[in-house]
Amino acid sequence: MNKRIVTGIAAALLYVFPALAGEDAPAPMIINVADRSSVSLDGQWKYLVDQYGIGYYNYRLVPLSDQESFFADKSFDDDRTQLVEYGFNRADDIAVPGDWNTQFEKLYYYEGKVWYQLRFQASPRPDKRYFIYFGAVNHTAVVAVNGKKLARHEGGFTPFNIEVTGQLKNGENSLVVMVDNTRNKDGIPTNNSDWWNYGGITRSVKLLEMPQTFIRDYSVLLNKDNRIFGHVALDGANAGKQKVSISIPELNISLNLRTGKDGKASFETAASPELWSPESPKLYDLQISSAEDSTCDRVGFRTIECDGDRILLNGKQIFLRGVSIHEESIAPVGRITRPEQNLELLEYAKDLGCNFVRLAHYPHNEEMVRMCEEMGLLVWSEIPVYWTISWTNEATYRNAIQQLEEMITRDINRANIIIWSVANETPVSEERTRFLAGLISRAREMDPTRLVSAAMEKTILSKNRYTVNDPLLKYTDLISFNQYTGWYGSRSEACDSTVWEFPMKKPVFISEFGAGALYGNHGPRTERFTEEYMADCYQRNIRMMMERMPGFSGTSPWILKDFRSPRRALNGIQDDFNRKGVISDVGKKKMAYFVLKDWYSKLKERK
Repeated sequence: MNKRIVTGIAAALLYVFPALAGEDAPAPMIINVADRSSVSLDGQWKYLVDQYGIGYYNYRLVPLSDQESFFADKSFDDDRTQLVEYGFNRADDIAVPGDWNTQFEKLYYYEGKVWYQLRFQASPRPDKRYFIYFGAVNHTAVVAVNGKKLARHEGGFTPFNIEVTGQLKNGENSLVVMVDNTRNKDGIPTNNSDWWNYGGITRSVKLLEMPQTFIRDYSVLLNKDNRIFGHVALDGANAGKQKVSISIPELNISLNLRTGKDGKASFETAASPELWSPESPKLYDLQISSAEDSTCDRVGFRTIECDGDRILLNGKQIFLRGVSIHEESIAPVGRITRPEQNLELLEYAKDLGCNFVRLAHYPHNEEMVRMCEEMGLLVWSEIPVYWTISWTNEATYRNAIQQLEEMITRDINRANIIIWSVANETPVSEERTRFLAGLISRAREMDPTRLVSAAMEKTILSKNRYTVNDPLLKYTDLISFNQYTGWYGSRSEACDSTVWEFPMKKPVFISEFGAGALYGNHGPRTERFTEEYMADCYQRNIRMMMERMPGFSGTSPWILKDFRSPRRALNGIQDDFNRKGVISDVGKKKMAYFVLKDWYSKLKERK
């Protein structure tokens, strides 16, 4: 059979049968894992590349049993009289967290299956429950412990945890994860995007030890009536009708609740907190306790709403001075794996004068969001519904909902997140609008305290006249859209004569604008990919938006740093990088950086 056909059938099997035998959904998400009793499983793991899926399927493409597959964690060296054609003990090491593309030159462009294996020690106690927590695995993960498949997760940028209570042994344990970053037209994201498809266990892995009944989830939010409200959810056989206490000592808040049969308790109380803002990112110590468990967090309180074409933070108009960011480190370039790599990016944003960042095009690591909160940076958080999604595929919609719910569940208590975004640059159709409207409805159901929007696209009215004519505007809080006047389809001079009109009075947010330049490439401002052209394009766009864009309320130019993308094939200039960063891939500031910084400085002075 043709190899390409075999590969296609294998991919189709994974999609048509998203959960094979033993591949259940992960357990409900446990939040605030940094405060839980845990053992880090980060470090050097073993890995095997499996381009043809031989550890998962037989030659007829029938799924192998646990003991026939690589999940069994057997080895030729265990019994050389038996035919075993793999062995993790002979495999090379790979760093977790990390992506395989930048760790190994041979895997730079690789998309497919890679098997990860770790042997770790455990001493499980009969009075505790145990979970393995993954910060993110791109894109599909199937997890087995001690030779038994336990769960499957799809989505490369959101966390999941798998219960291993009863599966752990005293002493050495085997953890095997089949990771597959194959792009799929029915996936979220789809097979068409403009960022690097980093494969691997890209965020930290932990073994969590929890009480039999524990605090799994909670929210503590502020509504427009200046009342703190939220919920606590317990998990366990004794979750119902349990006492739960919530304490914020600095606000003299001490609440005693009792869960319902479903293990959940809701609350609402009057309060007068100091409100979180970029100028004063105030956070309060929070403690939640139950009969068997307790957890601590730091939370802030603020309100965000729209009034006509104004964005109001804590009741006052705010202009969002932003920049877009990918979760990719400055040299060496790759998926971010350490907190200091987050900080390095955010320090550039603060130096620019930003009060806002768009974390695109997927949920970034939790440490990034929390670091933004501490530093006073507002956040737009987005799921990777990007470009040409399979709008009529029910499984695709369910996966989008899943990733949306995982994003909101993890980060609902972060005061700095003010916008949940459900999509980027999606072509208008009835099916697409229905798909995205469903996501928006679910976001509002889960969290009524934030704005919900999407990065839409402009519409031509006539020569030099533009609008946003998108039926999704009926559902979003913002007229938020990407516009590349002066780069795609025009030259920078086009900004000087372009005017904008909008069909309704909502805040206008430019989620992307910009141009590309190779750092150090200087020349006439009329020449593409020079720093001069990029700086000129920024200057003209700024004038256009400020002078001829009614309701203009903020922007997040594309993008802070040059980032890897296989779509960018111009040798000697792009070299697998999208060059729209205002800093280079190694952190060098381009001329446009200073244009943006100067503009933001003047906006701050006007305030």
